[in-house]
Amino acid sequence: MKTYELVSIIESYAPLALQEKWDNSGLLIDNDNAEITGLLLCVDITESTIEEAVAKKCNVILSHHPLIFSGLRKISNKNYIERSVRKAIQQGIAIYAAHTTMDVISNGVSAVMCRKIGANPISILASNENMLTKLVTFVPTQHAETVRKALFEAGVGRVGNYSECSFNVQGQGTFKANDEAHPFVGEKNTLNNEEEVRIEMLLPTYLVAQAEKTLRAVHPYEEPAYDFISLLNSGSNIGLGMLAELPSPMSEEAFIHLLKDVFGSKMVRTSTLTGKMVRTVAVCGGSGSSLINDAIKQKADVYVTADCKYHDFFIPENQLLLIDIGHFESEHFIKELFYDLISKKIPTFAIHFSENERNPVLYF
Repeated sequence: MKTYELVSIIESYAPLALQEKWDNSGLLIDNDNAEITGLLLCVDITESTIEEAVAKKCNVILSHHPLIFSGLRKISNKNYIERSVRKAIQQGIAIYAAHTTMDVISNGVSAVMCRKIGANPISILASNENMLTKLVTFVPTQHAETVRKALFEAGVGRVGNYSECSFNVQGQGTFKANDEAHPFVGEKNTLNNEEEVRIEMLLPTYLVAQAEKTLRAVHPYEEPAYDFISLLNSGSNIGLGMLAELPSPMSEEAFIHLLKDVFGSKMVRTSTLTGKMVRTVAVCGGSGSSLINDAIKQKADVYVTADCKYHDFFIPENQLLLIDIGHFESEHFIKELFYDLISKKIPTFAIHFSENERNPVLYF
């Protein structure tokens, strides 16, 4: 398998268009689409990660956090980022980062956190806005099935757990082609009436360009009529965090011990215990303090995240228990998600988990 084939697998699962504006996910260092000799999975990349990749004969590294975040003015030996980039290029190692693309999908980092503690995911904690678009197009009746099928294959018409969803209405379309036109049916300079089907489908906004390209390629008309309409529907399956439910209630103390055992947290930081039982759980891998009020609004009993500041612990006001388990602790299981994604597509592929990476935060 070549590098770009791997990129295609990753981005079909977590499209690059979903990353936050400030992020730098994607293929950060290319290796000229070389044949992949091995893949190394990690959360963060340092010089030791590059050395480990070389030792394990891996010429591609898939990380969660981008090695290159802000612009590099030069590549020298000044810091670990520049040294790592330099070593990767010298060794012909490609680097791909799946950061916020894996944070905002419904089966991403936060969903993994839920499964690890045995909680059943219910919904996205904070859905992204303007993520849904409606496509409306008009197709000659005899070509409607061909157009529908092509759009379905392009990912249009998926609603939650349902696929190939469309609404169709029979009607009549009218048009008059001028002398410069090349009409598929009818005569030039004559008003034509054609039996057509109005087709409506929903699609994620990031697929609009692909849907338009597909539609224009398969539609028989020289100038197909279509609209892309931005929707304000709530309940998008794209966004940060996850709301979930435990199989049975447990005390706050027992839940804290569960988190420490599952995520390997030597210590956690919490707001004042509420004294309530824990059943509804909100989680967000990585830095999620901005979603505290979302967790409160969703009536969660507890909110599990990382990188909370001092004043964040005042926000709950006994409405829920806020727990900071640590950034690395909340996300290091993403390597398992990477592994499952790729090994299901290519079972015999050489995939390695990084054994050298460590939590940069030490506890004494």
